[in-house]
Amino acid sequence: MAEFTMELNDEQREVRDWIHGFAADVIRPAAAEWDEREETPWPVIQEAAKIGIYSLDFYAQQYFDPTGLGIPMVMEELFWGDAGIALSIVGTGLAAVGVLANGTEEQIGTWVPQMYGDADDVKVAAFCSSEPDAGSDVASMRTRAVYDEAKDEWVINGTKTWATNGGIANVHVVVASVDPELGSKGHASFIVPPNTPGLSQGQKFQKHGIRASHTAEVVLEDVRVPGSCLLGGKEKLDERLARARERAKAGGGERVKNAAMATFEASRPAVGAMAVGTARAAYEEALEYARTREQFGRPIIDNQGVAFQLADMRTSIDAARLLVWRASWMAVNGKPFTAAEGSQSKLFASETAKKVTAQAIQILGGNGFTREYPVERMHRDAAIYTIFEGTSEIQRLVIARTLSGMPIR
Repeated sequence: MAEFTMELNDEQREVRDWIHGFAADVIRPAAAEWDEREETPWPVIQEAAKIGIYSLDFYAQQYFDPTGLGIPMVMEELFWGDAGIALSIVGTGLAAVGVLANGTEEQIGTWVPQMYGDADDVKVAAFCSSEPDAGSDVASMRTRAVYDEAKDEWVINGTKTWATNGGIANVHVVVASVDPELGSKGHASFIVPPNTPGLSQGQKFQKHGIRASHTAEVVLEDVRVPGSCLLGGKEKLDERLARARERAKAGGGERVKNAAMATFEASRPAVGAMAVGTARAAYEEALEYARTREQFGRPIIDNQGVAFQLADMRTSIDAARLLVWRASWMAVNGKPFTAAEGSQSKLFASETAKKVTAQAIQILGGNGFTREYPVERMHRDAAIYTIFEGTSEIQRLVIARTLSGMPIR
């Protein structure tokens, strides 16, 4: 087990500086354009693929960093560059984590490489869990998967929403109910291979922020996938469902973790790191502006009202990063989240990003409200962190339930 440390080693610093250089030289110059276009920045993703940032091997190296700091370090630097473009680069990772968390070795080896493609033929993947009537309320999921034993195929019907890369992905990972009576315990995850008949893109959303990231509905109409596309395999699913039915008959008992929740649990500290990156970028813009903007014959940072805001911004950012690093270290070293540390990190970092970006606009005044300065875009982007992969309210509920042991509603 790696000791927890707040100091990056030489290799980590080298990776951090490399990612920071890409964010500064490639992502930032393109940020305003792709935000306005509201399109997937394929040229930037391809540039990331060419130098090895957008690849399975790179993220695997960071994922298995024994300190746990590889992924949050990379996320912070990429999202420091621009949240929309960065999400287009890392969005495939949520689907990949879904397979890594729930799939067999054969499934991981078969499907995860197809999610990324290569530098000459870049691909993306989508994780499809949320539905129009089932976002945070995953037990209300209506998408159904029915097993056709004669053909060893699963037939999937339903509509997913808020899917990053939905409809344009090469590989979709779809969460569906296989036993509605069990609620969220009756869910399973499926791979939908490229060009599978019956899967189509529904509405593409025009968003407030992260506009360079493609978000859309995914419609599944009699989608048939081979039995081998059930993540974890049918034997494992049948055993899990049998345990859940027995507990239901006994009137409750131990909670069973479903596939979607396992994916979100693993990714929450990473989302916190994204929020830290956006907050840090806004803080740095505000700090530089305060140092150079003069009013009444002196830089505005000379005023306590501005200087104290900057002090609070920096303190909150550093605190958020420490919570993210702690949760990331715990996760990679098998330490249980006895106080919902993953949710703590995501909650505090996402709320910090919203607050810090708003303070940055305030410090820049009228300039901060215009698109000539990036803090306006950063503030729009920051709004998503308190919403996706579990709202702030859901994080508080998870934390409260963990601390109290009670079914707080």
